[in-house]
Amino acid sequence: MLLTAFQRYINNFKGFTREIWILTIITFINRAGTMVLPFLSKYLKEDLSFTYSEVGWIMVCFGCGSMLGSWLGGKLSDKIGFYRIMIFSLLTTGVLLIFVEFITSFIGLCIGMFVLMSIADMFRPAMFVSIGAYAKPENRTRALTLVRLAVNLGFSAGPALGGLIIMTIGYRGLFWVDGATCIVSILIFWALVKEKKKSPFLDKEQPTAVVPQSVFKDKPFWIFQACCLVCGILFFQVFTTIPLYHGEQFHLSEFQTGLLLTMNGLLIFFLEMPLVSFVERKKINKVKVVFLGCFFMAISLYLMLITAWVGILVIMMLFMTLGEMFSFPFSNSVSLSRAPKGHEGRYMAIYTMSFSMAHILSSKMGMQIIQDYGYTANWLFMGTLGIIGTGFGLWAYRLIQAENQ
Repeated sequence: MLLTAFQRYINNFKGFTREIWILTIITFINRAGTMVLPFLSKYLKEDLSFTYSEVGWIMVCFGCGSMLGSWLGGKLSDKIGFYRIMIFSLLTTGVLLIFVEFITSFIGLCIGMFVLMSIADMFRPAMFVSIGAYAKPENRTRALTLVRLAVNLGFSAGPALGGLIIMTIGYRGLFWVDGATCIVSILIFWALVKEKKKSPFLDKEQPTAVVPQSVFKDKPFWIFQACCLVCGILFFQVFTTIPLYHGEQFHLSEFQTGLLLTMNGLLIFFLEMPLVSFVERKKINKVKVVFLGCFFMAISLYLMLITAWVGILVIMMLFMTLGEMFSFPFSNSVSLSRAPKGHEGRYMAIYTMSFSMAHILSSKMGMQIIQDYGYTANWLFMGTLGIIGTGFGLWAYRLIQAENQ
């Protein structure tokens, strides 16, 4: 029975092209080295002694740069191709990360984070378009999930290792490791994957695609993005306010916070691909799955209201992980499926911009609420926002259902 379950799990990973596997491997290398983000708020608050408000503003600049980069990456992917954008973005990001380590002033970090993320997040829409180009249509959601698994497996190793680096050589060692892995991963991609000007898969008709006059007139898409935005705001609390809360409320070390994130990554590695395969096999509506994920995230933030027991942090992370597994792979797939041929970059730019906006709102709102009213108010606000996001997802589902009748 155990052998049958293992074989069934392995079968979920069959049918991918060579390019998808290489993209997955370089994503893993890059994400395993991404140790700056989970500890950025702690680095700014504890190592550089910025106030909550200043940390919030630096994270706003981080998010604004991310939005600009996402839009540029999507536009330029449609114009000059995803391949060149991916190489330029990661190579330049690797160099810039090393330079950011030397910046310690508030204004300098605001500018530095904006420039860094403007270039770094050009990669994301380009990478999503590359999956559309290199994966067969029937494998596209699973290919997106495979790359997400690489992200989460990398994150499962990265935070724990990052915590150890902080405890031995300090926060600034993280910038060097992150920069080096950006450069190494994209050089591997450059060496092993050749540019594909036009994908034979994208030339085939996509039966799930809806072709509106313009992305700006695609009402269900924008309402769905509102649900995605809320999911992002809730999830990014894990990297902004929650690590600070771990230390201040429960006196956890960076290494212990890293272990909770490691649990998140390992659960996703083992469970997300079977979940995606199950949803596709049973033909469950993907928009439904996304707003259910938003609901689980709302529950996870409400659980943070329990302060008397440290074990609640594990239960909270379990609900957040469930929400993440339900929301993110399918929100990718739904957004990409609505893009007409030749407009994939624009659609995925807006999709990635929703998460960039989530970075801005998550950090600034969370830090400001904590500074003015305390952690309890923040968890109440974020949980209620999750319920509203679930409503947006339900609205988008009904509009898309009406389109198909």
